[in-house]
Amino acid sequence: MAAKDKFHAVVRIALEKEQWKITDDPLRLEVGGTKFEIDLGAEQLIAAERGEEKIAVEIKTFLSDSPLTDYHAALGQFLNYRLALEVSDSDRILYLAVPISIYEAFFKREFAQTSVERYQIKQIIFDPIQAVIVQWIP
Repeated sequence: MAAKDKFHAVVRIALEKEQWKITDDPLRLEVGGTKFEIDLGAEQLIAAERGEEKIAVEIKTFLSDSPLTDYHAALGQFLNYRLALEVSDSDRILYLAVPISIYEAFFKREFAQTSVERYQIKQIIFDPIQAVIVQWIP
């Protein structure tokens, strides 16, 4: 079992504050003989005619000296997880959760924005001190 990210509990609490029910911690998948563990699986009841919305959340801290190196690893992991979800749980939407400080310092850079747009990375921006979600970026 993979180690939980430093902000794992914070993101879980932030999602629960927004009425998300955590269904998997971690969300385990197996696709083509390969096992995956995405940090969290959650669902939320939305308007009765639409049913439930299901998400998967991969949490990243970006604590190394190089946010670009951390982003390379996070991007590869995100793309593989998204592919695994498309195959095994296509109703679930994958999000990358990052702390607000990293979003402000790295993800607002032109290259990062271009990459996030190109690879269609949905993000949850959270405040690790307040344990709240600051922004959803679909």
